[in-house]
Amino acid sequence: MTSEIKIIVEPRHITYISRIMEGYEYLGVVTTLNRSAGLLLIRSTADMADEARAVLKSLAIRVEFVN
Repeated sequence: MTSEIKIIVEPRHITYISRIMEGYEYLGVVTTLNRSAGLLLIRSTADMADEARAVLKSLAIRVEFVN
């Protein structure tokens, strides 16, 4: 089972988010939904979704969570 997390970041930070998720042993797989808006979809496993959210919240950039 997967859990999906949608976020918005500044477009210049899209690669940064991808690298962070890869660096955490693929805590989540990042898909860009709208590059110009910085809208990303992160697919994580259900048991790792809370950890993925915690990592995203701890970053020194603005990360807006979208329902």
